[in-house]
Amino acid sequence: MPVCYACGNDYDKAFQVTLASGETYHFDSVECAATVVSPSCETCGVRILGHGLEADGVFYCCDHCARKAGIEELRDRA
Repeated sequence: MPVCYACGNDYDKAFQVTLASGETYHFDSVECAATVVSPSCETCGVRILGHGLEADGVFYCCDHCARKAGIEELRDRA
């Protein structure tokens, strides 16, 4: 059985995630996968599970956090 990359659990229902870079991981839950492969907001550190925002390769969870970092052009909505 695959062992979860994040927590080490040996689980018969584990699944595999392959990133665009070609890296492959096994996880036993979506929660474990999210802790490893999802980006974190540069300002507040929260895991970004939705679309998030990006400026110059840096991720933000919302335009409020982007503005706190000095990024003015990003908006959650028009």
